[in-house]
Amino acid sequence: MTKRTKYYSELMADYSKPELIANELAVELLRDAEIYISQRHDVLPEITSEYSLEQVEQENKHWWPTHCEALRQGRGDISAGEYANSIVYLCADGYFYGRIAATNKQVNWWAILAQPSVTIAWPIVMFNGEVVYCEWNCFDDETNQVIAKGNETLLRRGHRGACYLKCEQLSFYRDVYTSDQLLYWLRR
Repeated sequence: MTKRTKYYSELMADYSKPELIANELAVELLRDAEIYISQRHDVLPEITSEYSLEQVEQENKHWWPTHCEALRQGRGDISAGEYANSIVYLCADGYFYGRIAATNKQVNWWAILAQPSVTIAWPIVMFNGEVVYCEWNCFDDETNQVIAKGNETLLRRGHRGACYLKCEQLSFYRDVYTSDQLLYWLRR
């Protein structure tokens, strides 16, 4: 039998199940997310001996819980700030280039995933240098129904490079389009 993997054993918080983390930790993670965004360069930094793949992978591991908490909290400002200016975003709807296009494409999805009474979880997350792969699902807190699920592969060059390529597959089972009220809440 293959050894089972606990994907969150080295990370600051565990988002593998639809359980909320302590409020103090959530606040700390959101504060860290803002710091990481402030370190983003306009030009993708090169991988060098001074900025190695090992450092990039470690920064991605520090970033991951902040990404999860920002989505759970409906912080579209943080989610958009995680993208490089020149992000390439590939999904079933097509090819989107640049932070504005990617953000405009995802705003409805973020609102659905972060709506009240829904909790998103990422049971699988793996890191390899600048590659981050995850599988996620959203649960209705009252019925325990899965309302959406998917997976994504991100190329993220640490805090300096941010996410510059995102490939995503997602399936919505309910709430395919969000209400204006949820969009307002997300853009606040």
